[in-house]
Amino acid sequence: MKGAQYLLIPGPTPIPLRVARAMDRPMINHRGLEFKNIIEEVIDGVKKIYRTKEHLLIYPASGTGGLEAAVSNFICPGDKVLAISIGVFGDRFAEIAANFGGRVEKMEFAWGSGADPERVKARIDQDKNGEIKAVLITHNETSTGAFNDLKSIREAMGDHPALIMVDAVSGLAAIDLRMDEWGLDVVVSGSQKAFMIPPGLSFMAFNEKALKVQQKNPNSRYYWDVGMGLQYQEKGQTAFTPPISLYYGLQEAIRMMLEEGLENILVRHANYRDMVRASVREMGLELFTEDRFASCAVTSIRAPKDIGANRIRKYMLEEFNTILAGGQQSLDDVIFRLGHLGYIRELDLVSVLAALELTLVKCKHKLELGAGVKKAQEFLLNSHNAQAD
Repeated sequence: MKGAQYLLIPGPTPIPLRVARAMDRPMINHRGLEFKNIIEEVIDGVKKIYRTKEHLLIYPASGTGGLEAAVSNFICPGDKVLAISIGVFGDRFAEIAANFGGRVEKMEFAWGSGADPERVKARIDQDKNGEIKAVLITHNETSTGAFNDLKSIREAMGDHPALIMVDAVSGLAAIDLRMDEWGLDVVVSGSQKAFMIPPGLSFMAFNEKALKVQQKNPNSRYYWDVGMGLQYQEKGQTAFTPPISLYYGLQEAIRMMLEEGLENILVRHANYRDMVRASVREMGLELFTEDRFASCAVTSIRAPKDIGANRIRKYMLEEFNTILAGGQQSLDDVIFRLGHLGYIRELDLVSVLAALELTLVKCKHKLELGAGVKKAQEFLLNSHNAQAD
């Protein structure tokens, strides 16, 4: 008997029972007082996760929809845009900007690494006339399991007037992000990652500097229009019909997150990363991303060349009802990715690591059965002892 599925991908993530129950409620008037109260609560809660007091809108959309909302509002046709890319999703952000008329210059870094602040600084320093109007960057690159040091990148920009626009779809609430303190102008995130609810909501926070740019932006838009969104939000409404059930879920998820505390959530995700990486190394596998860039949301693992990543994933699904993510583009069948963000528990990870060991043995990979699981158990024991002290 296989039982419940283990979903260990970097989104969508498992849904807590509290959230699922909260979503199982009747529809209400989305222009009424009851929904107004929900909007006000979730806007305030999401802002706490962003660590911002600036504007925030919620769109019925995937994370990519949120990125398009950001581009269509804050990048004017013909604007020079510097897009910093460390993988597939950095490329996507650049492509969206180009499709809306941005003159995109892409600064690429090796997959599995983060952007070098010194290279960014050198390029920004060259822009003496302020031609660059926006800098695009990904917080957490799920395609490789690497993250960018946003604080250092922002500091590297100095007093350059360009907007810094961040894709934090998978990074927010898994990796530290301080929008106001670090001077981030536009930050986009999504519901199906660390927020622990189904796909379908994107969050976009933006400051007054960005809003002034938007108010002079001639780009065509309707559904994504920030001005319309803010007008309705002042009345406690959304511009268009919202997915009410997702708002129920978000309300409960925010309550759970604030109960746990943001700092505790970040520590938990960092511990998951460190535990998985230690265990995988003990199995004799190679990690794709070096430690200093290693994501707290997802770990990318090189499959043994004589086995291949897709064979491992196939066996894990068929024998253990466990879903791992594959590599994208040039990394297909080269790496597999183990997600550990959102509503993932310690014993979920221990179980999946045990299944991975069994899979590797079945595929004739040489390892001492139990070595990786023991390493994970030792990590958890030490972590719990440290918390007790």
